[in-house]
Amino acid sequence: MTGEPAPPLARSTLDRAAHRRTDPTWLAEAWERARVLVLDSADEGRTLVRGVAAPPELVLVGPGELPEVPRSVPMFLGVEPDGVPVFAVDGPLPELPGTRRAHLREVGHLMSDRDAGVFTTALALLNWHLRHGYSSGTGHPTRIDEAGWSRIDPDGDRTWPRTDPAMIVLVHDGVDGPDGRCLLGNNAAWPSTPGLRRYSCLAGYVEPGESAEAAVLREVREEVGVEVEEIGYVASQSWPFPGSLMLGFLARADADAPIRVDPAEIAHARWFSRREIGAALADEPVTVDGGDRLLLPPPSSIALFLVHRWLDGHC
Repeated sequence: MTGEPAPPLARSTLDRAAHRRTDPTWLAEAWERARVLVLDSADEGRTLVRGVAAPPELVLVGPGELPEVPRSVPMFLGVEPDGVPVFAVDGPLPELPGTRRAHLREVGHLMSDRDAGVFTTALALLNWHLRHGYSSGTGHPTRIDEAGWSRIDPDGDRTWPRTDPAMIVLVHDGVDGPDGRCLLGNNAAWPSTPGLRRYSCLAGYVEPGESAEAAVLREVREEVGVEVEEIGYVASQSWPFPGSLMLGFLARADADAPIRVDPAEIAHARWFSRREIGAALADEPVTVDGGDRLLLPPPSSIALFLVHRWLDGHC
């Protein structure tokens, strides 16, 4: 990926400085001079940003500017290039002029590398804590330790943040130029929007004992009944909703093979030409089954990143 664009939530400038997580003396001193990102778990992890027309900027405050006692202890995210430590806390957002609440899904792709990395890391860590208040081994309540990077129960049993690996694949027919096609699906679980139908890459979790490539083969076969080959890894990014790592692939399939969707997973699936995808990206109407207008994946997703890679001929 060196020299190539990265997926929108795979960008960061933060030094995680993991060796500092077990140094309480350093952490106490660092907190006094820190920049603090406040996330509101009561509002799906939203935070404050500045900027509407311009790229939105994260609002970080000093420890003394927090509106009230946070719901969580400070979680140490890392150190900025200028040497200033960055922490995150869960709590009500401050009331600051010129700011607005924003979700990572809405603004992650618009942010600078620094802000995208800070927001993504903080939300991923917060969501892990929210789901691990009790030990899976003992059932006892756990508390945050190691500056937010582990939880420990009264017996000393410790757990660390986990991320669920999931594959996501843009299936294409291997044809160059505007007549080349890709296979996208409409997930049966997605809410319907009158007049619009979202199509995206095929995806699924990597199962125990399975490689990511084997998961690509299995998921495509299960969801649309198509066999793929020439599977190639492209890139990955965090998807902290609540805690996945998306492993992005391109794979080739025969566009003449019949599509047999699993209705429990996929409501609709079809092939789209580069002409159609390019038109949809240009906000031109592309009609799909039932007369609905094609809606592509959201811009913070790696799915749209993969679509752009294929559209530009990287396959």
